[in-house]
Amino acid sequence: MLDNLSNRFGKIIKTMRGQARLTEENTAEMLREVRMALLEADVALPVVREFINKVKEKALGAEVVGSLSPGQELVGIVNSELVNLIGGEYNARAVELNLATQPPAIILMAGLQGAGKTTTVGKLTKRLIDQKKKVLTVSCDVYRPAAIEQLKSVTGQAGGEFFPSTPDQKPTDIAAAALDYAKKHYIDVLLVDTAGRLGIDEAMMNEISALHAQLKPIETLFVVDAMLGQDAVNVAKAFNDALPLTGVVLTKLDGDSRGGAALSVRHITGKPIKFVGMSEKIGGLEPFHPDRMAQRILGMGDIVSLVEEAHKNVDMEKAADFAKKIKSGKGFDLNDFKEQLQQMKKMGGVATLMDKLPSQLTQGAGNIDTDKAEQQLRRTEGIINSMTPAERAKPELIKASRKRRIAAGAGLQVQEVNKMLKQYEQMRDMMKKFQGGGMGKMMKMMGGMKGLSGLMGGKGKMPF
Repeated sequence: MLDNLSNRFGKIIKTMRGQARLTEENTAEMLREVRMALLEADVALPVVREFINKVKEKALGAEVVGSLSPGQELVGIVNSELVNLIGGEYNARAVELNLATQPPAIILMAGLQGAGKTTTVGKLTKRLIDQKKKVLTVSCDVYRPAAIEQLKSVTGQAGGEFFPSTPDQKPTDIAAAALDYAKKHYIDVLLVDTAGRLGIDEAMMNEISALHAQLKPIETLFVVDAMLGQDAVNVAKAFNDALPLTGVVLTKLDGDSRGGAALSVRHITGKPIKFVGMSEKIGGLEPFHPDRMAQRILGMGDIVSLVEEAHKNVDMEKAADFAKKIKSGKGFDLNDFKEQLQQMKKMGGVATLMDKLPSQLTQGAGNIDTDKAEQQLRRTEGIINSMTPAERAKPELIKASRKRRIAAGAGLQVQEVNKMLKQYEQMRDMMKKFQGGGMGKMMKMMGGMKGLSGLMGGKGKMPF
């Protein structure tokens, strides 16, 4: 999502190289570029003005500390102000949902149609169930024909309980019945999905205001599409004026957007961004860390979140066994290759991995089409699944006749099987270099991850 903004900041930093210190002249030039980068990213003009003024105030006359270059000093200043702009220092208490009330704790979801409210309700349900909460969801959207069925579906995926409603009911009647049911069945959290509109209108605001007055929710979350850009400002202001919002959820942060909403909505509403939606998967909801988002915008990646994702989704016992196997020199077969692909999928796939890695590690990978990359990974897994256990354990057995059988089983051409085997051989050779080596050897071998696109359909060589 933030690639364009990150690339612009990267170019700005490069132009500062060779400067002895931050002067009024080079600071003014840098600020012009920063302003253009933010405006191109669809950040609201009032937000850009305030941000530029604060960076200018800190940058002018700032001494470059020790061995830092002016470019590095600039990164520090911009990073600090970006963190302040999108939420300040991370506060777990502010981000987590407030459920400190007599059950059921009611959470009201607000936002425009298409912002991702219903999907977010499903993701929140999953998150709360993981916290050992008993969750009930209800749809008060009687205008969109598929809304009620969609909520029923995502609630089922999350493992929550769904309260049925019909399009001929009034939203306030639905809410009253759901609340009564929740009280009688000892529900911990009641999630209320409200109707969205294609634009802001008085009827919509009156309806959701009436629901808020009736339910008195402990949390009122504003769900906003990160791809909304400048329009996010008007939408956020309208909802903030109509409702006592307690937090914001940014959706589609992994989409092809320019990042404007992420940098504007916190400033406009004054409410914390609590969560960000990172994928369509039911588990694709993450707490919002302003410092990590700022680092991603500046191309530093988000290694902390990547490690947290690994600990949450990757089988650490299997990973440890794999590491021991490689270190002992027992070889790397196609079962191991498939296992590594599955581990990548569990961590969110290619797009999530690329998004969270620092730009200096991915800059050699080229412009990877993540959709094609995911398709290629599925194709590779399909080829391996078409093999016998003996062929997976001993790939050298796979000759011409076996390749034809495997290709037919996977519904592909023999050339695809040859391509996959070549990629496997490259990764096997790479694993051999790990034996007895440390991090230094690994980083040298990776060469800045210049071959990251090998398996992803790019120009590189490294097959992962």
